[in-house]
Amino acid sequence: MKPWFKIIKQSSKKYNVDSKLIESIICIESSGHIQATSSSNAIGLMQIKPYSAGKEVYHFKGRSGQPSIYDLYDPKINIDIGTAYIHILQCQGLKGINNKEILRYATIVAYVNGTNALLKTFSHDKKKAIKRINKMKKKEFFSHIKRKHPDLQAWKYLEKVMIIYNLI
Repeated sequence: MKPWFKIIKQSSKKYNVDSKLIESIICIESSGHIQATSSSNAIGLMQIKPYSAGKEVYHFKGRSGQPSIYDLYDPKINIDIGTAYIHILQCQGLKGINNKEILRYATIVAYVNGTNALLKTFSHDKKKAIKRINKMKKKEFFSHIKRKHPDLQAWKYLEKVMIIYNLI
């Protein structure tokens, strides 16, 4: 991710998000290709969907609407929105998870499948879900996602991102 290193570092600092996590997600999402577009219309380096994560980040920043497709092909804008979205996941949707490693794993799963899908595997009540997660060890969390998450992609994505994360 050397071409994007400076942008990643700036966004990491701006939103207080682990730069290795950003790099790992970019690697898995787009392999560093700025023109990457998925079949579900996720765009750019961090595979942002303008009408979901993009719209949520705009709301977080006090803006209306959503980013344009053109904007999401711009590496600086894409990384900024992707990193802001990770910040939102960690500081709002997953707020209260105490273990930093488990928060990282939960963030990765939430990034690909959404916070609600993740938390509902623990409890339909967010506070109870967070409390249950806080009682877990790293291996228990991994095992839970593998066994209980309704989308097999969640487990595979977590595994792939963590392989890259550990190599950086």
